[in-house]
Amino acid sequence: MALRVGVVGGGQLARMMIAPAVELGIEIQVLAEEPAMSAALAASAVGDYRDLDTVRAFAQGLDVLTFDHEHVPQEVLRALVADGIRVHPGPDALQYAQDKLLMRGRLAELGLPQPDWAAVTDAGDLRAFLDDHGGRAVVKTPRGGYDGKGVRVVSDPAEVADWLDGGALLVEELVDFTRELAQQIARRPSGELVAYPVVETVQRGGVCAEVIAPAPHGTVRLAEVAEQIGATIAEGLGVTGMLAVELFETTDERLLVNELAMRPHNSGHWSQDGAVTSQFEQHLRAVLDLPLGEPTPRQPWAVMVNILGGPAEGGLEQRWPAALAAHPAVKVHTYGKAPRPGRKVGHVTAAGADLDAVAYEARAAAAFFTD
Repeated sequence: MALRVGVVGGGQLARMMIAPAVELGIEIQVLAEEPAMSAALAASAVGDYRDLDTVRAFAQGLDVLTFDHEHVPQEVLRALVADGIRVHPGPDALQYAQDKLLMRGRLAELGLPQPDWAAVTDAGDLRAFLDDHGGRAVVKTPRGGYDGKGVRVVSDPAEVADWLDGGALLVEELVDFTRELAQQIARRPSGELVAYPVVETVQRGGVCAEVIAPAPHGTVRLAEVAEQIGATIAEGLGVTGMLAVELFETTDERLLVNELAMRPHNSGHWSQDGAVTSQFEQHLRAVLDLPLGEPTPRQPWAVMVNILGGPAEGGLEQRWPAALAAHPAVKVHTYGKAPRPGRKVGHVTAAGADLDAVAYEARAAAAFFTD
């Protein structure tokens, strides 16, 4: 009888788990928020992931329940675990991806490098932090932020006055960094752990635009430290499945932990075509406690470029013939989403021996899908 995996959330991450599940002979089911979402091909139910009865009914008969996002409430997750349902990552780990203040506190306990930070509840607390950190800082809502949402760079408490009534906020020093990196780790419940190469991520408007794997101009020591940080977090937090650790590389060549994601992540999309085992197959293996796959790159370089927004008129499919003809070595992945300014509607990947050539192919192919 086939193993059965349920994914809560019908977005593109769930969509990209479908193909490797089919190849492994795994039956995959999706609880989508709405009909016709990205993962509609595997959607066996549509409903509210915040409602215990809905998620409990969806989880019946599954071998494991996992996620396309981190937003399922803790009370729902813990009730499922109490029911005897295997949930990976579990609530004890997932809470640190759901609440940035909890994350900062736990990383401090583990002795991991991170920006100076504080929890602030009023304008006076925030003003004191600003005064101690050069007059500017990053303020984040502890829960719910992603892709630049819930994040503001401020020099005055008045700039987040609308947030201060909602409870404690996370304030962090404005890090003087040279680039952003990401380290992915896969860990299964029995403890086996594998690490992907550390990658460089390029952000535009708070959204990931490009990923280069492995991170260029990186030393052996940088790769070792990034992997050590990722492994310490995965084991210290008890993560099961894929973990992405977003990092700042500072001007004095330190690595600081920025944020965490406990699921497949945009920084790992390059692995679909650039690694022996993609992050999506790896996540399925990990949450099912199957032996993990080899994370080694297939080529010296891989570049992923997100398709953001899409064409102003018509669907992406109208651009396929020209893009595929011009760049036959590039792989195009679309998410079944309607184009909208700033929206992630797909990505392209290219791999090869020459980084400049690979980056050109990926960027040029992605350009066919935007106006």
